[in-house]
Amino acid sequence: MSYVSCALRVATPRCLAAPWRSPRPFSSASGPTAEKSVPYQKTLKEEGSGSKEPSQPPPSSAEVVVVGGGSLGCQTTYHLAKQGVTNVVLLERDRLTSGTTWHTAGLLWQLRPSDVEVELLAHTREVVSRELPAETGLHTGWLQNGGLFIASSKQRLDEYKRLMSLGKVYGVESYVLTPAQTKDLYPLMNISDLYGTLYVPKDGTMDPAGTCSTLARAATARGATIIENCPVTGIQVRTDDFGVKRVYAVETAHGTIQTPCVVNCAGVWAPALGKLAGVQVPLVGMHHAYVVTERIEGIQDMPNVRDHDASVYLRLQGDALSVGGYESNPIFWEEVSEKFAFGLFDLNWDVFMQHIEGAINRVPVLERTGIKSTVCGPESFTADHKPLMGEAPEVRGFFLGCGFNSAGMMLGGGCGKELAHWIIHGRPEKDMYSYDIRQRFHRSLTDNNRWIRERSHEAYAKNYSVVFPHDEPLAGRNLRKDPLHEELLRQGCFFQERHGWERPGWFNPGGAAPVLDYDYYGAYGRERHRDYLYNRLLGDEYTFDFPPHHDIIKKECLTCRNALALFDMSYFGKFYLVGPEATKAVNWLFTADVSKAPGSTVYTCMLNKQGGVESDLTVSRISPGHPASPLAPAFEGDGYYLAIGGAVAQHNWSHITTVLQDMKLQCKLLDCSEELGMMSIQGPLSRVVLQEVLDTDLSNEAFPFSTHKLTTAAGCKVRAMRLSFVGEMGWELHVPRADCVKVYRAVMQAGARHGIANAGYRAIDSLSIEKGYRHWHADLRTDDTPLEAGLAFTCKLKSSIPFLGREAVEAQKAKGIFRRLVCFTTEEKVPMFGLEAVWRDGKVVGHIRRADFGFALDKTIAYGYIRDPAGGPVSLDFVKSGSYQLERMGETFPAQAHTKSPFDPDNKRVKGFY
Repeated sequence: MSYVSCALRVATPRCLAAPWRSPRPFSSASGPTAEKSVPYQKTLKEEGSGSKEPSQPPPSSAEVVVVGGGSLGCQTTYHLAKQGVTNVVLLERDRLTSGTTWHTAGLLWQLRPSDVEVELLAHTREVVSRELPAETGLHTGWLQNGGLFIASSKQRLDEYKRLMSLGKVYGVESYVLTPAQTKDLYPLMNISDLYGTLYVPKDGTMDPAGTCSTLARAATARGATIIENCPVTGIQVRTDDFGVKRVYAVETAHGTIQTPCVVNCAGVWAPALGKLAGVQVPLVGMHHAYVVTERIEGIQDMPNVRDHDASVYLRLQGDALSVGGYESNPIFWEEVSEKFAFGLFDLNWDVFMQHIEGAINRVPVLERTGIKSTVCGPESFTADHKPLMGEAPEVRGFFLGCGFNSAGMMLGGGCGKELAHWIIHGRPEKDMYSYDIRQRFHRSLTDNNRWIRERSHEAYAKNYSVVFPHDEPLAGRNLRKDPLHEELLRQGCFFQERHGWERPGWFNPGGAAPVLDYDYYGAYGRERHRDYLYNRLLGDEYTFDFPPHHDIIKKECLTCRNALALFDMSYFGKFYLVGPEATKAVNWLFTADVSKAPGSTVYTCMLNKQGGVESDLTVSRISPGHPASPLAPAFEGDGYYLAIGGAVAQHNWSHITTVLQDMKLQCKLLDCSEELGMMSIQGPLSRVVLQEVLDTDLSNEAFPFSTHKLTTAAGCKVRAMRLSFVGEMGWELHVPRADCVKVYRAVMQAGARHGIANAGYRAIDSLSIEKGYRHWHADLRTDDTPLEAGLAFTCKLKSSIPFLGREAVEAQKAKGIFRRLVCFTTEEKVPMFGLEAVWRDGKVVGHIRRADFGFALDKTIAYGYIRDPAGGPVSLDFVKSGSYQLERMGETFPAQAHTKSPFDPDNKRVKGFY
């Protein structure tokens, strides 16, 4: 018998004490073992006949072919059938659950720091605990024994309190317990180092075989076909008349299935399947492990435990525990075997040892408890620890449902439902931006193996770290630098990373803080960076209070409000939409009327068919360039210049491309993001300074708000636009890359005697929320409509011009608005970051999406959507009549609701009237 305490000793250079049975030594080339050691009474491996013939012949055609019979494949197939797609085929190369799902721990925690994920988890719980048993009469193996989150620090307990406040919005029962109360609940727990715990009574565990076999039963009852022992050998892709690649058929060793849609749910094997269709699947395989103890007296009916600070979980396994976690030195599965099915790897005790230490500290009885079995199998992990879902950008009809970072069981129900809706209707019901393969990674990153490996490692190693509002990755940095990068670095710029871009966050008075090559946190024999200033400054941000740099950001903001500031926004997406049918395209794509005369610039939205906001951006009508240049391309027909926030540029590119392909329009979308830089000079003195630099009249009459011109600055040709993202008079300068430094220096020199300062995106975040400007994917998402978000003015509803989503917006306008975005301020200067619960007259009516501190108003400002608990429409009178409180970490603060921005509500400043 192995003992947990001996496992700790075997990883250290000490003599082994009996009765330790030494595990086999780990070898990086070791293959899977054949022995069964998972802690489940039944696996689907045992139900196999031993035959390698397919369980039934594949059909000649199908509406959808799902590849991979794990949690996601089974959930997606079930939800497709439930939503009416009966001609769906699931292909599994071995038996259902083989590969990863069969050995997974099967935990379900209901609370996460994301409103969408809370909803996804709730649906999974509903499916396994209620829907499937009701449909099939079978038990899925769901066990509701509760969940207990351990806090060994104030910051960790603050994080849990944030989750508790969000849980109140969604009816998730949870309680913050004192150490003594925790001991009453879990008598075997050591509480000497606890600040407290978060207890969620209705968390639980799932059985992989029980869940997947029940899903299969329910799906086949609705007409789905499930074929085991049927590996995919090829995917046929054809190019249509417009040059668009589309899925045509799936090839297997036992026949070809013609289909317009393939869903890649192959887990660790998803990249290999993607290659068959020419699709990049950016994930890596890693060894992920847990051990199962012998019987523990008194452990029965205890909740599952997550001790994040020790990076360990304790899952109830009958009268024993499964112990696992996330380490800083995970083992990559370098050569993924196609034949791997129900095998396991040998456990590397040197790697796993840190979990043993944490487990014994939390439940000391483990030191005297035997180890019954070890479970070390393959899992797929991604660069941002989020699943890969949605239609691949390379091939239409090729969908992803993979890379679930060891959370495929708990997220499977919610994600399976969303993926099914995505396939049927072209988009999910919920805002799945954070999971969408088209949106999250720039195309230059998805085939960059170093970036994928570094970021996947960091995401894995930090999986149990506190999720702070202003954290930044250390891995995969310095891949996309704008032309001002070195100039700003020397001036103390602290950079943030977005889509591979390094963008200015704020400016450190202490000097340059460069981002260094990734050191893997000292893992794999690498030496950790010493005296790493960037990392030290980042660590100062690890707080739920105002950060130490709060006053620095305040200075940047007030300089912009009182004088002027220069913002480097070069990471912006800069696209041209040109061609004979470009005007037809923009009329359909954009909610506002952008087909005005050249020289106009219009703020507008793009919607989906359901009326949800896919983007907000500026669109400028342009004339063709003679000769062509990055500032003015040559084209026939009409031309439009699109400027889009860099963090969502890939999303915009994908959305526009998909619409153009579906409409078969004769126009082109050109990406000039790398060829152009972009500086925004904002503030009351911006006109005075820029008049010295630009060769054009900047008066209100000659250069009104929302217009643009080609002009010169410091002898360089630039496109100047009079716009503002911060609520001040100002201009953007769009500059060819080679000229950016020269133009920047000219502006800074002219502004020096007027008090000009560099400012970053932390200042933009504060200034923009103070003015009431929206941030897409914060207070504006794909599941929000313009009417709900207060952006009805962007919609050309008074014209007869049709646009994508118009019918949905008109229907909502006629029916009434049942959810509305509201601005709140608090008199008490308390930091808020989003996820705070909104109380109205003693009832929870929503939660905060975005919050920051407004330095000109000297108040905390928060935006969130609210509903009427009685189910009625949310009118402006409803908003004004309530008494509000915002709940932050369990504590409520009185708040005032505003129907207009409290800062410059008449928009005088942006028009130059001070």
